[in-house]
Amino acid sequence: MDLNDWSQRIRTCAASKRPLRLRGGGTKDFYGQALEGELLDTRGHSGIVAYEPSELVITARCGTRLAEIEAAMRERGQMLAFEPPHFGGDASLGGMVAAGISGPRRQAAGALRDFVLGVKIMDGRGGVLSFGGQVMKNVAGYDVSRLMAGSLGTLAIILEASLKALPVPMAETTLKLELPEDKAIEALNKWGGRPLPISASAWTGGELRVRLSGAAAAVAAAREKIGGELVDRAQGERFWAGIREQTDPFFRNDAPLWRISVPSAAPPLKLPGEPLIEWGGALRWLCSQADARTVREAAKRAGGHATLFRGGDKSVGVFQPLSPALMKIHRELKREFDPHGIFNRGRMYPEL
Repeated sequence: MDLNDWSQRIRTCAASKRPLRLRGGGTKDFYGQALEGELLDTRGHSGIVAYEPSELVITARCGTRLAEIEAAMRERGQMLAFEPPHFGGDASLGGMVAAGISGPRRQAAGALRDFVLGVKIMDGRGGVLSFGGQVMKNVAGYDVSRLMAGSLGTLAIILEASLKALPVPMAETTLKLELPEDKAIEALNKWGGRPLPISASAWTGGELRVRLSGAAAAVAAAREKIGGELVDRAQGERFWAGIREQTDPFFRNDAPLWRISVPSAAPPLKLPGEPLIEWGGALRWLCSQADARTVREAAKRAGGHATLFRGGDKSVGVFQPLSPALMKIHRELKREFDPHGIFNRGRMYPEL
């Protein structure tokens, strides 16, 4: 795959203000607003460029399958600690970074954007730019690298990304406790203030599951402090995979799926529908037919915001409406990276 072809195509589209739809494996096509423009398939630009396990850094091209990257890291006892969901076997590195979605381990490890060390991009002028570096000590341009995380391809084509790797935990176990929603939130926040090796949590339907990860002694000690029922290892792994990939029975619901971010100690939102709580209380999934205004007002009262993650009427706006000041920043960024407005037009906000 010749990047010069992409550059020429971008310049041609820019000259006629013709939109381009950037797409990798397409496993996250459901996420965001409109899918508009001529398809530019990034899967041809693939392959792991460099992997230095001793430096805890892996660099790969945008079209590289996420499964290939994680398999290579597993062989060296390492992982992407933010546990990104694939949502399908064709998930690519570029789509992962552009979507910016982190999985269950985010509450302990941090978000995807915290692991982006550097990127190489092609902007809306067809030029290739590099930001950041391939070693953890090099943080030059770090903010621009992080900016690409969650941009949904609206700013540039992510040609390559360098990501921080972490070792796979020595020991891991899952506990199950029966608790009502308010008590589960209370317990999660109490444990969150203690030095416990909690790497994931999920509450739904009166059951709270907690995953412990780390040194064997630390996991065993935390298990004694938390209590609850020990979940079979294979069953626990299947459960967390189901939460990560949204194949758990909770997500098999015809109602629109909302993703609500709130302070971890926020009380139950008491909205119509079925909730699932992750990230120590900070992430509230909601399958609900409630209207957007009701959901967003409840999130705002709790000090957070709501995203229409999957399904529903996208005309209400998938993402939280921006204040005029924030929209001005978004417009300025769009003008800087994609001055002719051709990349994934309207994917994040109709105005962009």
